[in-house]
Amino acid sequence: MQTIHIDSQSDLPKVAEAIVEALGDRTVVVFRGEMGAGKTTLIREIVAQLGADDTVTSPTFAIINQYSTREGRCIYHFDFYRINRLEEAYDFGYEEYFYSGELCLVEWPEKIEELLPENIMTVRISIDDDEERTISFD
Repeated sequence: MQTIHIDSQSDLPKVAEAIVEALGDRTVVVFRGEMGAGKTTLIREIVAQLGADDTVTSPTFAIINQYSTREGRCIYHFDFYRINRLEEAYDFGYEEYFYSGELCLVEWPEKIEELLPENIMTVRISIDDDEERTISFD
């Protein structure tokens, strides 16, 4: 497990770079942290690190946003916060995304825990202070 402590959002590029380097062949990354911890903000930095110019916002109501890198690769960004039943994930065809080979960045994975593939990266964000965070990933 790698752990990085940051003092402000200006430190996020180095965290995003470390996460991308640690991915290996994994394509599903789950982000765990309380509301306001900075999951979407970190995802925005990861997407930028991977060469996408899209505006990254939380797909809270849409459940999924799609971004494209300059090389034409897709990045899927999920937010399962508003999922009330597991069947909702089946309804939009989660498995087509999770097993597509494209990168899937997942907020609120607790809502669909049993549907997650085995080989995932987990990123945990802990709030230490107003802007300070401890981010660990494996």
